[in-house]
Amino acid sequence: MINTESTLDYLEQHIPSLSAAAVDVAYWQALAAGQKVLVSGEGGLYEAFPDGTRTFVKATGKPLSIPVGTKVRIP
Repeated sequence: MINTESTLDYLEQHIPSLSAAAVDVAYWQALAAGQKVLVSGEGGLYEAFPDGTRTFVKATGKPLSIPVGTKVRIP
């Protein structure tokens, strides 16, 4: 008999890697469709274009370091 709890635990452990892969695919699909994508990095937000260029949009603050499992309320 299959242990449902252990099966769910196993599947839940893979959610972070699956979601990261889905974001990656969506990023490349948007660029392949000729759309621009908003990305963060290097202290700011940038528009990434299908031709590989990036345009600065806005500066961002220092990234937060939050321990895994911490609940954060965003106002």
